[in-house]
This record gives sequence, C-alpha cells and structure tokens, in this order.
Amino acid sequence: METGLWAFGAAIVSFAISAVVGKFLIPFLHRLKFGQTILEEGPNWHKDKQGTPTMGGIMFIIGIVIATTAGVLLYAIGHGGLDSVSRFVFIGLLYALLNGGIGFIDDYVKVVKKRNLGLTAKQKLILQFISVALYLFLMYICKDDTRIIVPFVGYVDLGFFYYIIMAVALVGIVNSVNLTDGIDGLDGSITFFCCLFMMLIANVLGGHQANVIYAAAAAGGCLGFLIWNFHPAKCFMGDTGSLFLGGMVCSLAVAMDMQLMLLLLALTYILEELSVVLQVSYFKLTHGKRLFKMSPIHHHFEMCGWSEMKIVCVFSAFTALCGLTALLLVIFGLT
Repeated sequence: METGLWAFGAAIVSFAISAVVGKFLIPFLHRLKFGQTILEEGPNWHKDKQGTPTMGGIMFIIGIVIATTAGVLLYAIGHGGLDSVSRFVFIGLLYALLNGGIGFIDDYVKVVKKRNLGLTAKQKLILQFISVALYLFLMYICKDDTRIIVPFVGYVDLGFFYYIIMAVALVGIVNSVNLTDGIDGLDGSITFFCCLFMMLIANVLGGHQANVIYAAAAAGGCLGFLIWNFHPAKCFMGDTGSLFLGGMVCSLAVAMDMQLMLLLLALTYILEELSVVLQVSYFKLTHGKRLFKMSPIHHHFEMCGWSEMKIVCVFSAFTALCGLTALLLVIFGLT
C-alpha cells in the first residue's frame, strides 16, 4: 500500500511537470523555429504537420527524471538508504538520457539543416552501441549477474553471451520505439501502457519499490506529454523523446530481470520495426514490389483509411493486452 502511494505521487509529479513545461516549451520552440520537416515519401496529408515543433520529448524527460529521482531518494531516506535496485534505477535513467542525447543531436541536425534526415544510420548505431556498452558495464559493476527470468522455469544463466544478446536486443528495441513515433499520440500512448504494466509487474515481484516509482513516473510523464501530442499534435517528441523512452523501457526490464517479458511488453514496437525490415527485404527481393502500402505498419493502416485516433486506440489496446499477458505470466509463472 505504501509503495502504491509513492508511485501515485511520482506519477502525479511527473504528469504535472511534463504538462506545465509544455506550456512554456512549445512557444519557445516556435520562436526558435524548431519545426519538424515531414518526410517526402510519407502520407500526403502529413504535409499539414510541416513546422510543428519537435524535441517536445524534453518536457517528459524533465518530468520523469525529477519525479523518479525525488521519489526514489525520498523513499530511500525513509527506508534505510539506497538499495541495489535504486542504484539500477539511476543507471537506467543515465542510459535513457544517453539515448535521449543521441536523439537531441539527431533532431538538432534536422532542424538546423531543415531536412528530415539527421545523423546517418551508422553514426546513430555507433553512439547507441557505445551507450549500451557503458550501461551494461555499469550494471556489471553493480550486479554481476548474467541470468534472466523465464516464467515456469526460473533463472536461466546466459553466461558471456548475456552481454552480446543484451547489447543487440536493447539497441534494437530502442530503435523500434523510435520507429513507432510516426503519428500523433502513438508512441506516448503505447509507452504509457508499457510502463503501467511494468509498474504492476514490479509490484508483484516484490522488492522492486524503486522500479515501481520509476515506472509510475514514466507513465505519468507520458500522459502529461499526450496533452500536447494528441491529434492534432501541438508538438512532436522527436528522436530526443522516442530514444529516451526506448532506453527507459529497456532499463526498467533489465533492472527486474524481465528481459524475456520485455519481448512481450514491447511487442507493438517490435512489430513496427519488423514491418520495416519485411518491407525493405520484400522490395529488394521482388525488385520494386511492396508488402505493405507503407511502413512502419501504422502508415499502412493510415493508407487503408484508418484515422490517427483509431490507430492509436487499436495499437494501445493491443499493447495493453500484451501487458496483461506478461503480468499473468509473472503472477502464475514466477510467484
């Protein structure tokens, strides 16, 4: 019950900060002319979004960092100091911020050069692998453990291969979150449900009070941002926000040894990325034919006539269903 109150407080603080920061950040971004350049091969009606401020993810980054830091530290003060889980949370926040920093550089290049492409794919991947290597090294220092939890089985030790698998998987999922940010409210809504169920899983596992607070703050920050990002969006999160969210979701799962459950919790993101891989592969194999009308898959549904709000609702419901499945697997397979 007490942990729930701390989580609720962190969510409210994060929500309030994100929402209030947006009130000042959006006009500031307008003055700087930090507007989004719309991809030329995207849906024609997206041209109306040209110039909408980007880098809006800064608002929920501020909210999540402040709420998580304050919540975890205050909880620790009243409960005997920082435990290992609390340290994992701060290492996770650092990883999320490093990814957000990569996204900020990418967004800044786009804005200054007035083009949709910022950093090259190679540049971005190099920076992301450096970030994940640092994150895994810090986790190794604090928690030299190469095990993951498998429902109905228990802990499975991956040994040396743990670090190779984690590096590739985390970078892949971070980029899948980035690809999901394509229509108003989509990434924020999906991440809200992902974090909500991570909060519930952390609570079920027990001993993860810091992760409960972290996940609650993340969910609250997403909601505060959605005030400004629901259709029609007044701002976009940009790569600054989407890469931060990717790092945050990954670090939450790793801190709880829930890497396997992350594949289920992040399934919507993963399917978005998979649709791009399939589209490109099919296009090359068939010399110009397309598997989908457009990728990522949310654009395919747009081209089929779905409204942005319908896509957000359906994808969010699917994410909630995946989250519920993961929660039930934890309840019946691990407790």
